[in-house]
Amino acid sequence: MRRSRLTLLALSCVLIAACSWKPGFINEYKIDIQQGNVLTQEMVAQLKPGQTRDQVRFVLGTPMVADIFHQQRWDYVYSYRNGQTGKVESRKFVVFFDADGRLERVGGDVDVAETSELTAPVNKSRLVDLGSLSGEAANKPLPPRQEPGYFQRFLSMFGFQ
Repeated sequence: MRRSRLTLLALSCVLIAACSWKPGFINEYKIDIQQGNVLTQEMVAQLKPGQTRDQVRFVLGTPMVADIFHQQRWDYVYSYRNGQTGKVESRKFVVFFDADGRLERVGGDVDVAETSELTAPVNKSRLVDLGSLSGEAANKPLPPRQEPGYFQRFLSMFGFQ
């Protein structure tokens, strides 16, 4: 009787300990974590000295850090952690205002636009060719539509297709 209790206790301890160990070939899924303000080069290129705080907020969005002790400075922080590799990428962009609340200067990881980029018009539309038909292919009639089979009709009867 006592021996069976000890065996049961030992077996319970082994099973509980086995729950804390994970074999090396089992990898849990980890998601990519993206936090902060995503700033692109196009967004930064729209900044010009003398813009108001509202104009800067419209272009870049609300800053992550607006320090009450440094009211003339906005910090835009971005962090990306890859779930598979664990590699962390971080960027920081700082916007400084003068005493009147106008944009004075910027600094950080995103480059400021050149003067030529600000004045040159940028064509943001592009033509996508989805494939054009040749003359004989355009004159060729389409094949007749096939009637759905029994299984397709059964699924559509219940609203699955």
